[in-house]
Amino acid sequence: MNKERPYIGAIDQGTTSTRFFIFNRKAEIIAMHQLEHRQIYPHPGWVEHDPIEIRDRMYEVISNTLNESGIHASELAGLGVTNQRETTVLWNRKTGRPYYNAIVWQDTRTDDMCRELAENDDMWCFRDRVGLPLSTYFSGPKIKWILDKVPGVKSEMASGDALFGNMDTWLIWWLTGGPGKGVFITDVTNAGRTMLMNINSLEWDHVMLEKMGVPGAMLPEIRSSSEIYGYTDKEGVFGAEIPIAGDLGDQQAALFGQTCFAAGDAKNSYGTGCFLLLNTGNSPSQSNCGLLTTPAYRIGEQPTVYALEGSIAIAGSLVQWIRDNLKMIKNAKEIEEIAKEVNDNGGVYFVPAFSGLFAPHWRSDARGIICGLTHYASRGHLARAVLESCAFQTREIFEAMEKDSGIQLNDLKVDGGMTRNEILMQFQADILNLPVIRPKNMETTVLGAAYAAGLATGFWKDLSELKAHWEKDQTWFPNMSTGVRQTLYGNWKKAIVKSCC
Repeated sequence: MNKERPYIGAIDQGTTSTRFFIFNRKAEIIAMHQLEHRQIYPHPGWVEHDPIEIRDRMYEVISNTLNESGIHASELAGLGVTNQRETTVLWNRKTGRPYYNAIVWQDTRTDDMCRELAENDDMWCFRDRVGLPLSTYFSGPKIKWILDKVPGVKSEMASGDALFGNMDTWLIWWLTGGPGKGVFITDVTNAGRTMLMNINSLEWDHVMLEKMGVPGAMLPEIRSSSEIYGYTDKEGVFGAEIPIAGDLGDQQAALFGQTCFAAGDAKNSYGTGCFLLLNTGNSPSQSNCGLLTTPAYRIGEQPTVYALEGSIAIAGSLVQWIRDNLKMIKNAKEIEEIAKEVNDNGGVYFVPAFSGLFAPHWRSDARGIICGLTHYASRGHLARAVLESCAFQTREIFEAMEKDSGIQLNDLKVDGGMTRNEILMQFQADILNLPVIRPKNMETTVLGAAYAAGLATGFWKDLSELKAHWEKDQTWFPNMSTGVRQTLYGNWKKAIVKSCC
């Protein structure tokens, strides 16, 4: 079949946009289309998306990609899905109607709830079960909030009509037919971000379900990251039955797309947030330094591969904030041009704790601050501080990762839109004192989803074939004195303390 189907498709449903890609057997991009969706901020700290809008954007990007490329859906050997993780949707199984907007991973409304759920004020009290701290970040508290606050949901939950999913589950359900027909699944990487899946058994954990007040009947079936889950509805957007065969949360998909298949391999993705993952092999490794224990991927019936993860809430979205709220730039590319107006940050530091601080601090009470301002400070210094904040936060996670794993990392693979920024990448190498390596194909997230689908359908043979596609594009080497590096990082640590006061 796959000899007659020369392409593989993949959906990348992200925090700010939805994209559809078509790849060939060499893992080259043949066609793609992208559309943004609205960011909804009802109250300070609240972040929502319209799930119907996202579903419709998915349909649009698929149609546009196929129409513009001239490729027919029947030429696709399979379809992979990757998605913004933790973003939570509850909907009615009979109508497909969401009960409420999707609550986005950045949302902080469940802060008090998380504190109430903590045992003896220990936010890591469920670490052994789920590998995660109690945090507004994860899906479980968001589900509980909707059940508690949105009228009518609990009664439909009791009748068995209410369903929950992260964005992968929501989209796959619709792609396979929706009400009455939709396949209701998720994979281990997405289930592992709910606070409801046991990190060891990879099944829904009865203790956590009871704690959150979530019935197991409303949760999707947990499957591997690479297998055939079902087929697209031939009456739907594809007009054909295409096997949906890959499902990975976005950061695990990027790890897979970077071909980090061996224990000790690490990557950092610079997108809306910033996420550093380290492959730790086939057993979960618990962190003592504020990192998350998470499934990295599972291929069919093979043993699950795990990772340690350091999550940064605000990275590229800080550039977006500078653009939309301060009107300092008209597009993201301008931030680098402004930063080039100066040679350093002029003593200015920007801690973007808009949603609190994630790893390794886990301080939901932290708030964004700009410090070090003097009459000397200019827009160039502020632009530098914006970019450098990503690199400083990455170093904090990098240090925690080495302490937890005992692995001394020799370089860092990077991907994501911000890796096009030369100033940021050079500063990242400088502040880490390590080479930073960018691949030729920077679309590693959606490529990871394509790889997972391709393995399940026989489009690609095995991991060694995938690894052969990875090529280096550029390497940045450190070029900063030890004294300057220590001073800059020391000042950053002082700024972090101030953000938590």
